[in-house]
Amino acid sequence: MLPSVTATRYVTPLREGGSLPGLMEADDLGTYVVKWRAAGQGVTVLVAEVVCGELARRLGLPVPALVTVDVAPELAVGEPDQEVQELLRNSAGVNLGMDYLPGALDFEAGVAEVTSELAGRVLWFDALVGNVDRSWRNPNMLFWHGRLYLIDHGATLTFHHNWPAAEAAVTRPYDASQHALVECAPDVAAADAALAGQVTPGTLAEVLDLVPAGWLQGPAPDEPAGAVRARYADLLLARLDARSSWLPGVVDAVAAGAAGRRTAPRGQNRPAWLGPPPPHGMSQR
Repeated sequence: MLPSVTATRYVTPLREGGSLPGLMEADDLGTYVVKWRAAGQGVTVLVAEVVCGELARRLGLPVPALVTVDVAPELAVGEPDQEVQELLRNSAGVNLGMDYLPGALDFEAGVAEVTSELAGRVLWFDALVGNVDRSWRNPNMLFWHGRLYLIDHGATLTFHHNWPAAEAAVTRPYDASQHALVECAPDVAAADAALAGQVTPGTLAEVLDLVPAGWLQGPAPDEPAGAVRARYADLLLARLDARSSWLPGVVDAVAAGAAGRRTAPRGQNRPAWLGPPPPHGMSQR
């Protein structure tokens, strides 16, 4: 299982994103961005966060540490917003936490540091898991201590929202034309050569075992957790084997996007929970 912590203080709601995350302190003295089991998008988003975050980590891509956070309903008492109070009470129990990265820089502040090798690996990974939320408008990447970090994978593995039609995801093309890294000269071919062999049944089993059984939802309400985990693994392995159907389109998008980067105004795509961006020229220590 993922490391487990117990929430000790609710700091503030983060009014962005479909899951309405909150900032919480825990009994390990850490601070976490917590995504709720009772949020409108449901626990499947939490499953996607764990599976893709931990798979990315095993592929050598930097992701903030993930934990499960046990939240007591009493922590909602001091929150003045009735909607947030209700969300906390309904989410009592096990939720998902992502390590808070204090002082992190938004993606545009460090984009020049992204190598073609790293860009290619991130783009390849996003195409594999069907990440529809890593655009230049909303890159879901941060720089912390000079290193790129991938955050927010709730919009991946979209096949689990409709299991009867899940097979369609195996060969579905991936639209990389708006990807945040498409104009950073991503070396997708090298990424495929380096990473494809690392996505093995054993690796996926290891990652899927980290997902709490209570979060797993198959097409039948009473389907055992082990069977649901097998569904995820089978779909991801099938998509990996079907790379000839979606990888060429990613390569073509990279070639078409080499004309010049599109950037958002400084701070526009910075998560609100990080606060205002540091002044220009400020480096992280």
